[in-house]
Amino acid sequence: MPQSPSSLRSKLPFVLGALLILFLSSHAITSWILDYHWWAEMGHVDTWLRMWFYQSVPWLVQWLFLAAVIWIAHARGMKHAGTGLREYPLYAKLATLVSFVLALVLSASGVDGWTIARYVGSRAANVPGEWQDPVFGHSLSFYFFDLPLFTEAAVYAVVCFAAGALVYYATARAWQLKQRFPELWERGQVSFEDLKRLGRLETGVLRVLIALILVALAVEFWLGRYSMLFSDHGELMVGIDYVQQNIGLPLQTAKAIAALVAAALVLIGQRKLAMACAVVVLVDIVVPPLVSSFHVRPNELALERPYIQRHIEATRDAYGIDHRARDIAFAAHKEAPIDFAANKVMLDNVRLWDWQAFHDTLSQSQPLRPYAYADTDVDRYQIDGQMRQVLLAPREIDLTQLGAARERWVISNTIYTHGYGLALGEANRITASGSPELLIRNAPVEVKAPGLKVTRPEIYFGEASHSPVFVHTTQPEFNYPSGSDDVTTQYDGKGGFPISSMPLRLAAAMALGDWNIVLSDAFTADSRMMIRRSVRERLQELAPFVMWEGDPYMVIADDGRLMWIVDGYTTSESHPYARSLTTQGKQFNYIRNSVKATIDAYQGTAKMYVWDAEDPIISAYQGLFPGLFEPASAMPADVRTHTRSPEFLFRTQAEIYRTYHMRNPESFYNRADLWDLATSSGAQGSTPSVVDPTYLIAQLPGETKPEFLLTIPFTPRNKQNLIGLMVARCDGEHLGELVFLQLPKQEILPGPLQIEALINQNPVISKDLTLWGQQGSHVLQGQIQVLPIGNTFLFVAPIYIQAAQARMPQLEKIVLASGNELIYANNYPEALAELEARQKGQRPAVATQEAAEKTDQSGKPAVSTPAPNGVDPRIETIRSHLERYRTLVAQGKWSDAGKELEAVQTLVGR
Repeated sequence: MPQSPSSLRSKLPFVLGALLILFLSSHAITSWILDYHWWAEMGHVDTWLRMWFYQSVPWLVQWLFLAAVIWIAHARGMKHAGTGLREYPLYAKLATLVSFVLALVLSASGVDGWTIARYVGSRAANVPGEWQDPVFGHSLSFYFFDLPLFTEAAVYAVVCFAAGALVYYATARAWQLKQRFPELWERGQVSFEDLKRLGRLETGVLRVLIALILVALAVEFWLGRYSMLFSDHGELMVGIDYVQQNIGLPLQTAKAIAALVAAALVLIGQRKLAMACAVVVLVDIVVPPLVSSFHVRPNELALERPYIQRHIEATRDAYGIDHRARDIAFAAHKEAPIDFAANKVMLDNVRLWDWQAFHDTLSQSQPLRPYAYADTDVDRYQIDGQMRQVLLAPREIDLTQLGAARERWVISNTIYTHGYGLALGEANRITASGSPELLIRNAPVEVKAPGLKVTRPEIYFGEASHSPVFVHTTQPEFNYPSGSDDVTTQYDGKGGFPISSMPLRLAAAMALGDWNIVLSDAFTADSRMMIRRSVRERLQELAPFVMWEGDPYMVIADDGRLMWIVDGYTTSESHPYARSLTTQGKQFNYIRNSVKATIDAYQGTAKMYVWDAEDPIISAYQGLFPGLFEPASAMPADVRTHTRSPEFLFRTQAEIYRTYHMRNPESFYNRADLWDLATSSGAQGSTPSVVDPTYLIAQLPGETKPEFLLTIPFTPRNKQNLIGLMVARCDGEHLGELVFLQLPKQEILPGPLQIEALINQNPVISKDLTLWGQQGSHVLQGQIQVLPIGNTFLFVAPIYIQAAQARMPQLEKIVLASGNELIYANNYPEALAELEARQKGQRPAVATQEAAEKTDQSGKPAVSTPAPNGVDPRIETIRSHLERYRTLVAQGKWSDAGKELEAVQTLVGR
């Protein structure tokens, strides 16, 4: 039968309400639809559902439980007053609604879903970790997973039972007043005397609720013993100290027992005795400060020594500076000679190009509109069978170069969809004009390095990628310009997800607020939509519990694919006794480089590899998301060779090590041997700043061959001479190992800032720098490289000149410093040969001006003309040496080239 108009009218409000709710939630629903398709593209729908479950279900259960407690307390309060909810149907509905709303507000104090999930995951992983606290004997897993869960659960219990007690009391009193004294209820004003006329509220329900509150507080007091292990005592230490060990712990236990006794007394109606138990809290407030002031402070070092020792060792463990780490007493001497032959490979790989200068040069020497070089990374590749240090810069799309055209939807979303190719140059190869010599360049891609190839130069997923874009449409995609025309392409990969269906396009349009997705006729049956194309955003969505490195770097696989590698960290604030750091807005006192991820720049495929299986945090997440991570051994070998110790972790460890290299409690207490990170100004008149960690190829003391390393030097507090060098190894099985070169305190070795001072004070160098700065140019001084070599250090300082109108630095001069020698030359081979000659005593340490006068404009040593009565027989020999020199320089074999130049200089000097 058709429904009557009155029936339809009665249902109309519900229909309109449902439509309003649907409209208000449309954005969330359509975003959920896009999320599903993105997670399906990544192959991790199961991970997505698990994340939703871990976040939502625990919160839902806690909300419903708290609402039930409040509702039952309210109902029991009315019953105590002699009435019930059934007598007031409308009031009952409102009371139920208020109970749920109040529970929703209070549930913010509940146990976080991730806390519960991590606890469950830790039980599945069962990786306790080696470190155990010296007070209670618990492993890190207890403090990372168990303690947070128990603490949050105790707080939640207090909130639940306190809310129940307050609601019960308020409800009972209010309805008592309404039932017994209606005139007071109607008056709307109730005083304390009016409540006293109602008598004491001594019911079993209230006693039980108060007793439960006290039991929950007893649990909090008991767990509070563990929180003492995180007490911050300023510069002295973090963790439990003498007073807490001997006074605080017993008092904390006494407070827990007193709370349990008070709960029992409340149950039997002894309120005054229960309140008397609070005297323990007063003792806890008064006694420890008195003991600290009158007993500990006068004898602080003697009493706190074992606790300081615990703090030092725990902090070193928390930041991994004693995990796969070793200290080496490096008996360096300022004037020790360099064995140039034994260190040939290292000297041939000295980085002459500062990454910033290289990046700026590319913008001018390899411009490709509308692409930009977002970043430059340092890496190493096997070229001609030798490990060579390179600088690599990917080209990514830069829509700002299109001007107003970028506002057109078709252009920004379907035509300019990707970056293209990269520039790669050896870090030590320079053209005759002082520019980088590129081994990969141009568009289409030209590869000049044997053993390297680029088969998929298009970069659809990168550091600076905009979203969304649509591929395989009717619009050809721009690849690169070629003369007056453009070379186009069409995406042929599996990245993105199909977007041809109208319902999905409608959902995308609503989620993104972009109706062009529906109105455009550019879509085909094979069209795909790409979202979250930024490398970090992609990984952050896949694994939000991992802290991702801010600087992804690109590598070239053996098959020519371009891949991104991103380092991921697990962090915590819950390592007992460890000092906290705040970096990039995040505070932590434990960090591990537990994950390394790869993303295919063309396909967008992301894989995450567990790099530290001993880390309890990543082990717990492996238990929660079994399909998300792979073991480190699963990473392809050609990509694995480019993994490295990450810079963020290295900076963090260096910041800790400068204080915590002091392992003796007395030295730590007195701050007698504090270090600073070395500083550098970078240019004349600039304010010194902390040097950046430097990737380089060098040979560690005791090792037989050079390797790819990350280094940073230290100086004593408020001084500028070298005192130590921290090194992270990056190759093969040594990846992640730390080496600390401890320098002799009796030997004064110059630091980077002192070398800069020597350079800037040198009259010839200073004159050149000043002259260049006055000719419309800008002088750039690259960061000084500190190279341990033999039993001494070699300092390398490149100097660049950049025109004021265009940022295109050119390498103009090289400064080498070792011992008392300061070499200022036009190029690196010449400087190296000069340094070797001086150290061998083959050439006196002449003034820099005199040395400079012996070179012509090309930087080659001046050769005297033959005598007029005949041809000098040395000419052919010199010519042969010079020819060999040019060949070796082109190949980047600086050490051999220097020997040829030295031979020429020897012949000329005869």
